[in-house]
Amino acid sequence: MNPKLLPEDKVIEVFTRFKAQNPAPKSELVWTSPFTLLVAVVLSAQATDKSVNIATRELYKVADTPQKILALGEEGLITYIKSIGLYKSKARHVIGLCEKLISDFGGEVPRSREDLMSLPGVGRKTANVVLNVVWGDHTMPVDTHLLRIAPKIGLAEGDTPEKVEKSLLERVPDEFMEHAHHWLILHGRYVCTARSPKCGICIISDICQHNEM
Repeated sequence: MNPKLLPEDKVIEVFTRFKAQNPAPKSELVWTSPFTLLVAVVLSAQATDKSVNIATRELYKVADTPQKILALGEEGLITYIKSIGLYKSKARHVIGLCEKLISDFGGEVPRSREDLMSLPGVGRKTANVVLNVVWGDHTMPVDTHLLRIAPKIGLAEGDTPEKVEKSLLERVPDEFMEHAHHWLILHGRYVCTARSPKCGICIISDICQHNEM
């Protein structure tokens, strides 16, 4: 085993502590249906959940289905999301995924990763988020936080999202999988931050390997 990887008992202890601190973590994106979550996750690429929530709060008042967003059109959609980075390309993606949801899936968000990834703007991470958050599937969406902190802590190995995802899926006990990615995202967002990690308040600081990627 890679000497930088935590042994199984330490991995269990990490997630036991995360669970004790926050038994049922939730996505910080605001959503009311599989479709509104899907759109929010697409919009959240290289943007904060807070900025997305501000935009979608007004958008979803008038358009919370594929049909209603198509009725807005690309320019109409942009008026709601222009405060979010990369809004032009994201508007194209959202319009495209709405068209495909209607033409290929009866207007419903599909239940499989392969079908989700066939939608414009939807990559593996986004598909994994939807599968996990909506249906509780044991997927591991790897964003920049997980890619950075999972190897550092010693929970996984790899230098790409796919490698870290595979490593985490192999090493995180099944009993923790439903919430594992949320615990890790929140830890990376608020405690193990990139510029100045708050090791003094970290509940796993005695276990963390402090690896440098």
